[in-house]
Amino acid sequence: MTTRKFFSSPWRALGFFLLLLVTMIWLLPFLTALLTSVRTNNDILTQGFIAIPKEWTLGNFRTAWERGGLSNYLPNSFYITIPALMGTLLLSSLSAYALARFRFAGNRLIFFLYVGGTMLPFQVLMLPVFRLTDALGLYDTHLGIILFHTAFQLGFCTFLLRNYMRTVPGEILEAARIDGCGEFRIWWQIMMPLTLPAVAALATLEFTWIFNDYLWSIVLLRTDALKPVTAGLATLQGQWIMDWTVIVAGALLATVPTIIVFIFLQRYFIEGLTLGASK
Repeated sequence: MTTRKFFSSPWRALGFFLLLLVTMIWLLPFLTALLTSVRTNNDILTQGFIAIPKEWTLGNFRTAWERGGLSNYLPNSFYITIPALMGTLLLSSLSAYALARFRFAGNRLIFFLYVGGTMLPFQVLMLPVFRLTDALGLYDTHLGIILFHTAFQLGFCTFLLRNYMRTVPGEILEAARIDGCGEFRIWWQIMMPLTLPAVAALATLEFTWIFNDYLWSIVLLRTDALKPVTAGLATLQGQWIMDWTVIVAGALLATVPTIIVFIFLQRYFIEGLTLGASK
């Protein structure tokens, strides 16, 4: 479709410019943060946040990495996110397969419990989760917060995967059973490859949510050496003055892993978001 033909309709042209305007508005905070990260703190104090910088510097990123301890906090984020993500996808795919392909007493009840758990505000769980982890000896450990993220995200992932697995033709699974395949082999070699777009879309979302978690990092972790990058960035806040340039530079560095994950999984992510759109 040529550009002239695209703009032949005034409504199409109006919709295009509205989408462009909304995109620019959406990108404005990111562009402001990017601009702030290459300015000096004195330049912000004298000119304000919205201004053309008189001084440009990339030293804020080095300061955030060295003084802010990102070289320690970023690995901690991966130590928490990757095991929690793998555990969530493994357990949710197993439970989704059971709920989608088997009929047994309590099937719908278990499914509704998963759905109901996703609707519960996580702030309500702060005190019970804190007491539980403390009673089990998991407070202030990576294992404790990994188990919490795995359990908390299990309902949402099971809900999505179960609904998608129900669309897989049952004849494929029956043919595998006739050939002698066990249920675990069917789940791993047949169902999981068929649900790869949904799993990849979930992996992208879950990685972002767990990696960017801040609240539970400060609730379940006390030792500074164990904290992830979101909680570690708080150490850059001074007692009397806020060095915004360094804080914003550290925040931008913390977004790099999630951007890389999305770049590599964007094809599957888009496929997962448009599942069933052509049916």
